[in-house]
Amino acid sequence: MDLCSIKETDTRNSRRAIGRNIVQNALKMESSSCRYDLSAIKKSLELAETLASVSLMTPPAARRRLQARSVELGYTVIPGQPYEPPRELLLYLVRMGSFTSSVKIDNEDSQDRDLNFDSQATSQQLLDYCRTHNDQCPHSQLIKRTFQTIPHDSASVQGDSVRVFQWNVLSQALGQNNDKFDCCPLEALEWKRRRCHMLEEIVRHNPDVICLQEVDHFDFLSRALATQSYSGLFVPKPDSPCVYIKDNNGPDGCAIFYKNNRFDLLEKHDKILQVWTVHSNQVTLLLILKDKCTGQELCVTTTHLKARKGALLSTLRNEQGKDLLQFISSYAGDRPTIICGDFNAEPTEPVYSTMCSCPDLPLDSAYKVSGLEPPYTSWKIRGGEGEVMHTIDYMFYSKNKLTVSSLLNMPIERDIGENRVPSMSYPSDHFSLVSDFYFNKISKDSE
Repeated sequence: MDLCSIKETDTRNSRRAIGRNIVQNALKMESSSCRYDLSAIKKSLELAETLASVSLMTPPAARRRLQARSVELGYTVIPGQPYEPPRELLLYLVRMGSFTSSVKIDNEDSQDRDLNFDSQATSQQLLDYCRTHNDQCPHSQLIKRTFQTIPHDSASVQGDSVRVFQWNVLSQALGQNNDKFDCCPLEALEWKRRRCHMLEEIVRHNPDVICLQEVDHFDFLSRALATQSYSGLFVPKPDSPCVYIKDNNGPDGCAIFYKNNRFDLLEKHDKILQVWTVHSNQVTLLLILKDKCTGQELCVTTTHLKARKGALLSTLRNEQGKDLLQFISSYAGDRPTIICGDFNAEPTEPVYSTMCSCPDLPLDSAYKVSGLEPPYTSWKIRGGEGEVMHTIDYMFYSKNKLTVSSLLNMPIERDIGENRVPSMSYPSDHFSLVSDFYFNKISKDSE
């Protein structure tokens, strides 16, 4: 081992030792019930958050911050190095959000057995049928959406465009029982109402590929979309918070649907994302599709990264992003690639830069127009949190192999309404993203 490797190893071990000293005994488990000592964890999280914040600063700023709090914290840390929490705390962090003090309620995905779809139904017939099984306001209108055309060189692309749809649909169990949408009418969160609007939001854009997160009614979507020539696959979270909620419909997770009259499915892969070799509670699903007419292959991936604010969770998301890219790179090969998901991160977070700076998988964001992402992809009001408007959903694509030709605009504030979303006119707290992609005639990285 050379000197540089030894120094790097020593530095890494030093950081780990510091973290262990800080959280020593913080994650004691009650032997009788195997529950976390939440008061100790809270203190450990506060200290770990400070460490993570310092690790993201420039060295001069880090030194000033540490000097002010050195007496309280009683440790030394190496500025400029990413902070890695001790394993004990990490095991808690990756599960934070699941209801670990509650008992699991393992229900089946069975709450849509009242619907029997006609396999030959048109999209309008499908929506009309769903509305007849909606107990409330069957003809309310969805928020208006418009498309914008993205200028591109038509001579440099080939074939028909591929329309890709990205959406965090909002888990029914979480949205109705946990997310505290205080300004949203209760009837707007009823599943029989939401499922109609959810389906309408998808089919009205007629996508070729659909990437979804927080899916906890896959049976409904699978059977309904099958009438429109879609096939779909689903991967649940390993410890979904939904299964701790009474009257849940099973775990939530990620799903991908594709038009089976246009594409053949060649490969399907999924993975539980890791953070410093520890399995998290987030998953990713990857499909390799082949166009039936042209033979062109496409790699499509969806994911939903860890939620919550703070430098520590931001660092954790970045590690998930690194693992995601490594996973995709092992299967994508030289194929054009599209990665859709709720990354729970603003463009200023490290994971955004990580996604756009991978040398083995050159990517760009489809919605980054004139160098800027949209001002929001989610706009909600939550109890205890207030109004939150942020951009956290993305469609990353192979910038040397694909060209964006059009995008679905975010709705304007007037159409969204003062109580934001979800609402009587929109079923999720996230807005869908839709992009049309063309395959480039010659890959730009081969020129």
